[in-house]
Amino acid sequence: MNFNLDRSAKTPLYKQIATYIENGISTGEFSPDVPLPSERHLAKELQVNRSTVVAAYDELQSLGIVERRKGSGTHISTDIWGISDKRIPNWGRYVEDGSFLPNLPLVQKIRTETQNNEMINMASGELAADLFPAEQFHSIFKESPFNEYLGYDHPLGNVDLRETISKHLAAYKGISIDAASILITSGAQQALHLIVQCLLKPGDAVAIEDPSYAYSLPLFKSAGLRTFLLKSDKNGVQPEEIVELHKKHRIRMVFINPDFQNPTGVQMPLNRRKRILEISSDYGIPVVEDDPYSITAFDGNVASSLKRMDTNGNVLYISSLSKIVASGLRIGWVLGPEKVIQRLADAKQQIDFGHSIFPQWVANTFIGSQQFDEHINKVRQQLEERRKQLSKALTHFLGDKVAFIEPNGGIHLWCKLNEPVDEFQLLDESLKRGFAFVPGSIFGESKGFVRFTYGRSTNADIWEGISRFAKALQYLLGINNSSYHR
Repeated sequence: MNFNLDRSAKTPLYKQIATYIENGISTGEFSPDVPLPSERHLAKELQVNRSTVVAAYDELQSLGIVERRKGSGTHISTDIWGISDKRIPNWGRYVEDGSFLPNLPLVQKIRTETQNNEMINMASGELAADLFPAEQFHSIFKESPFNEYLGYDHPLGNVDLRETISKHLAAYKGISIDAASILITSGAQQALHLIVQCLLKPGDAVAIEDPSYAYSLPLFKSAGLRTFLLKSDKNGVQPEEIVELHKKHRIRMVFINPDFQNPTGVQMPLNRRKRILEISSDYGIPVVEDDPYSITAFDGNVASSLKRMDTNGNVLYISSLSKIVASGLRIGWVLGPEKVIQRLADAKQQIDFGHSIFPQWVANTFIGSQQFDEHINKVRQQLEERRKQLSKALTHFLGDKVAFIEPNGGIHLWCKLNEPVDEFQLLDESLKRGFAFVPGSIFGESKGFVRFTYGRSTNADIWEGISRFAKALQYLLGINNSSYHR
């Protein structure tokens, strides 16, 4: 056997063996007419434990490359050979080898589990169905005939919508921006992908908050970027940490969510925002400001965004209608210097030839109406009620077993578990009881935290959901029922 294992490589030995056998099948070294080497023979030949060879064959079997036949050993799978001895592509390997990485397995699991309609879902970062402006949309469809051009629209997005967003940003957030500096995207997520793919290159260093939603995204790793973490406290990140990271790693871009941050719900004070802008100007580091929640401020006082204070064009600003109107509408936008927006628009054209006109028409009609103001006021009032309900439920069912700070806007509450418990086991137990949340480790390096999304559930579901969560925690901790609040 002309094959040597590289015992100093990072690739596990069983993976090396699996790759060798797969390549041997492709080149014809291993014939489909005879069994593959036995586990015992291969282990002796390669001087490894038999369990290592078993793991290699398990890997190949999971990819559909080999099959075990009782009494006759391991064979090349008949599924990959046609009747004319023609190979079918090994789709399992293609799926595994793609450069665009999949979501974390736990994220995939949560999404799968929450498709169950009986599951109380406080994991998904969206509004509850009763907070969608369904009646207003019905009114739009009934009273405003759709007469828009159905061909390809402007590369930056519908002109009328961009003009309306420009007015909306001025009215609600004090941001003065020309429509030519706005690109319509498929939610904020696409804007992030376009920025990463178009403005950065493999090996570049970027700084993200810890914890943060950005930490859960595989897009940075897919693009070959090096990510460095900015630790957060009750006021967000410490700006001076950006300076320290830049001196060590030459940070090329900083990603910040200053208002009702996901997942912590904290709001960055004005002095830190100003300092971040100073650092950006001093070192020439672009800042990506992700702002999905600021407009949900319960008291109606929307804080001054980094973009509003940006006098040098250093900030790329992302927002959307997903967290304030409807996630399924898929309307987001990114603001920036015109040359940057043109570059991002060109990339978007290569992906989808521009955004669909129909959701743009709906968004334009709704944002430009009085109904939008009424809807936002309702959302603020309802979200505050649901946050209060969540706080009451946590106190009632868990008492001093948890600690949290009540956010003054947004849709998430960040909760610290005061008892030592594996939050992933806690998730499993909660899912068994019909309740979903997100373990804190998905968002950063700190353990012992969980995120509850109160914007996604009704008051009744919040109360019942936390009751189920408390039972799951109680089960893991082995604490008697009497020590819990009822």
